[in-house]
Amino acid sequence: MNLGAGMGFLDGLWRGREADFDSGSAATNSIELTKRHHQVSLTKQGAATGHLRVNLSWRMRTSDIGGSQRDSLFRHPFKALKPAEVMGHGQSMVNVDLDLACLYELQDGTKGVVQPLGNYFGDVNAPPYVKLSGDDRFGSASGETMYVNLDHRDEIKRLLVFVYIYDQTPAFDRTHAIVTLYPSNGPRIEIHLDERHPQARSCAVVMIENVKGELVVRREVKFVYGFQAELDRLYGWGLQWGRGYKSQVER
Repeated sequence: MNLGAGMGFLDGLWRGREADFDSGSAATNSIELTKRHHQVSLTKQGAATGHLRVNLSWRMRTSDIGGSQRDSLFRHPFKALKPAEVMGHGQSMVNVDLDLACLYELQDGTKGVVQPLGNYFGDVNAPPYVKLSGDDRFGSASGETMYVNLDHRDEIKRLLVFVYIYDQTPAFDRTHAIVTLYPSNGPRIEIHLDERHPQARSCAVVMIENVKGELVVRREVKFVYGFQAELDRLYGWGLQWGRGYKSQVER
């Protein structure tokens, strides 16, 4: 388990309660990108170097598991470390398999994808300077994690971080997912996928783009009913797509 990512998830769950006692630190500890405030500059925050950690975590929606899950997690915080299926019950149980992935385009024109499907895990020290290090099929607190080597930011043109559902059960309306960016310096950046799109299979979450030397993070949160090929068309990546499969061996 990626303990750092797990603690980050727990920290996010407790952030609301901390605000009652220390609003100053809570206010500066994270930035939530919303429709109204949809982008932030890593360069201006002095956070455009080192490894940017991107984490996906999710849990069942409160309405699907019954009762107030938030209150339950406050009383039993380590329940957040349990798989989503354990927390669900009855007809609400669903085998949710959300995958974190990234379309990349480098300054030299190289394009591709980093994703569990097809075992395209990437490389953090060589092109594309993006590496996927976890594939969590049960939504535990560690979630899935991707690293971007921003020391090579000048070689990166744009990165589209997206989430897709591998199995045949659309589940964005059954889960509450959060993609969190942890820069090497400054506050974490959160993007919540809490819009209900029952039939959506994929969601473009955030674009990281090199704009005239400035590294900008922009919220997208665009749900689509297809998979990678539809996201490709939406953002003009121009890749050729075929059917892929996950490895049966967990990393």
